[in-house]
Amino acid sequence: MRLVAVLPALDEEATIAAVVEGVAPFVDEVIVVDNGSGDATAPRAAAAGARVVAEPRRGYGAACLAGALAAPEGALLVYLDADGSDDPAALVGVAAPVLAGEADLVLGSRVRGRREPGALAPHQLAANRAIASLVRLRWRLPVTDIGPMRAIARERLLGLALRSRTHAWPVEMLVAAARAGLRVEEVPVDTRRRAGGRSKVAGSVRGSAKAGVRLIGALLRS
Repeated sequence: MRLVAVLPALDEEATIAAVVEGVAPFVDEVIVVDNGSGDATAPRAAAAGARVVAEPRRGYGAACLAGALAAPEGALLVYLDADGSDDPAALVGVAAPVLAGEADLVLGSRVRGRREPGALAPHQLAANRAIASLVRLRWRLPVTDIGPMRAIARERLLGLALRSRTHAWPVEMLVAAARAGLRVEEVPVDTRRRAGGRSKVAGSVRGSAKAGVRLIGALLRS
């Protein structure tokens, strides 16, 4: 199975090249989805060796879907952030249960892994834990974190027919996976402070709250 890293990116010119170069040794291909950046994210990603896909419609879910559609058939997709906060080597552990046929969807938990001081803001940790608790209670899925790093086969993901194009996309994926009877597992992953730039979500309480409302809304609609 071809292993493809998908990096949704919006104005990450300060970090994207280093992230692409860090991920490349562990995968067959790196796809960077430029989500309408106004800086040099796209050319820097391409120069670092990534295949750049343009998705001008803003939204985390829109970028993630564009990456899946651009990936080759039969690929195993591993999603991670483009800000340098995810450990590139961790994607091997996230992909392993899928490659071994032991799981259909694997999530990387930053809560269970080692966290560099300041990597996750208190409000970010609180929101993730609250939403993960709701997912565990309602859907009986073994999750402690709604993080960015996750692995799933391309066709299996597209078969879930996710509709969200915002930051509710990760939660909708979990709900859809539970409804489809997919085997969901979680593995610890280490996380670091972002290597540069400013987070569009976790960088402020307002941004986190807005994303949290969307995530909870996705759960309620389910």
